[in-house]
Amino acid sequence: MITVTGVHPLDNYQLELAFSTGKTRRFDVRPHLDKSIFTALKGVTYFRSVRLGFGSIAWPHEQDFGPESLDVESVPIPAADPVGTGCGHG
Repeated sequence: MITVTGVHPLDNYQLELAFSTGKTRRFDVRPHLDKSIFTALKGVTYFRSVRLGFGSIAWPHEQDFGPESLDVESVPIPAADPVGTGCGHG
């Protein structure tokens, strides 16, 4: 079972994620911002309050994404990407 082991919020509603498989990927939250419970994530300060929880990520008001969905919907971060540092803070 895959789990998220690190999360770091980036600009433009992106998250840098580290997975138990050793992969580091970027997840774009923008397609979800107009959907129900996720509208609260439009507030940048609140978006940046994302934390690890139960093998995945979550926000204080219980918005969350499952680790499998995060893995499938995210894209690899190239090794040369300067933003691809610091993951694991969460």
